[in-house]
Amino acid sequence: PDLEGDEQALAFLVEAIGRAGYRPGDEVCIAIDAATSDWFREGRYVFPKKGTEMSAGQLATYFRELAGRYPILSIEDPLSEEDFPGFANITQDMGGKVQIVGDDLFVTNPQRLQKGIGQGSANAVLVKPNQIGSLSETMQTVLLAKKHGYGTILSHRSGETEDTSIADIAVGLNAGQIKTGAPARSERVCKYNRLL
Repeated sequence: PDLEGDEQALAFLVEAIGRAGYRPGDEVCIAIDAATSDWFREGRYVFPKKGTEMSAGQLATYFRELAGRYPILSIEDPLSEEDFPGFANITQDMGGKVQIVGDDLFVTNPQRLQKGIGQGSANAVLVKPNQIGSLSETMQTVLLAKKHGYGTILSHRSGETEDTSIADIAVGLNAGQIKTGAPARSERVCKYNRLL
């Protein structure tokens, strides 16, 4: 959408939650996939629309401020994919109230997840079975995360089909969360139907 900025989008989401008859922050919360690795340039974060530049610390402060003003419950990839210390800092700062999700940080890889656990980087992991390559490795990643108190979110990948196995895997591993996109197209809706 052609919006002025991030805050306008968040304000519209809060308005939509209310118009749908729900209480923002109580019955419905917001999850953000910041995908910051896509806009990380030469040690700085350059916002795609505004062109504003921020350091990792400034960006963490920005996310904390947004979470203070809006019912944000989860932030995926708030920092770049190699910034394990930055993820640890933002998790220490916000992790008690906000789920800090490592997607690009962990890439469903148990070794990278173990590194993150050791440093306190993030408190949840996005798990994509076809990213790591096998169900055994997917299970290993989920079990490792759960052992250390990390949230687990099963996710499909871009270019998804109408295959619903991700819903079965999420239930079978008791992931607790699934990311399959807004129920706007058949390849997404079928996964929600399978969960039902």
